[in-house]
Amino acid sequence: MKIGYARVSTKDQNLDLQIEALEKAGCEKIYQEKISGTTKNRPELDKMIEQFREGDELYVWRLDRLGRSLKNIIDLVLSLSDKGIIIKGLVDGVDTSTINGRLFLNLMASLSEYERELIRERTNAGLQAARSRGRLGGRPKGYAKETISKLLVMRSIYKNPTLAPKEIYEPLGLTRATFYRYAKILDNHTDEEIKKMAIKK
Repeated sequence: MKIGYARVSTKDQNLDLQIEALEKAGCEKIYQEKISGTTKNRPELDKMIEQFREGDELYVWRLDRLGRSLKNIIDLVLSLSDKGIIIKGLVDGVDTSTINGRLFLNLMASLSEYERELIRERTNAGLQAARSRGRLGGRPKGYAKETISKLLVMRSIYKNPTLAPKEIYEPLGLTRATFYRYAKILDNHTDEEIKKMAIKK
């Protein structure tokens, strides 16, 4: 069964564009929600997840409709895939029933593991190292955890000759310019060096 999920962040926004695209994709049922992705209580999303059966297909306008936090989106997509649900993003081209889609899932799983590793590395020793470099005040230097995660997962695929840049940066939620900026960082730094660029809190 093809099932669609459409969400906008506020009641003032319109769901028509998403719903029309989901209907054209052949969705037999569409769950609609006007609520922020950061809100934990999303009743329509929860209701949809409860009624899923193995082999069902979930269609969304883009993967970010499933939530605002990259980690939450990854966890949800992996959880649904483990239950035999196929996920398809109409705009970002994600399709977990294809070889590239399964590659993307594996990369998402790796990304989730990278995030857990980065959290473990934010220890008191790391904070002390930052202080020893004189980073005691002012604007934090470095990159946010989500940026570090995207850099690391990009490492696995951005030099893949079978994938066009668009096939890499769109599923990761990046612009073309950001993709090339990240590529430059990857060309000049190892994974360990990139991990150390995370903003220490």
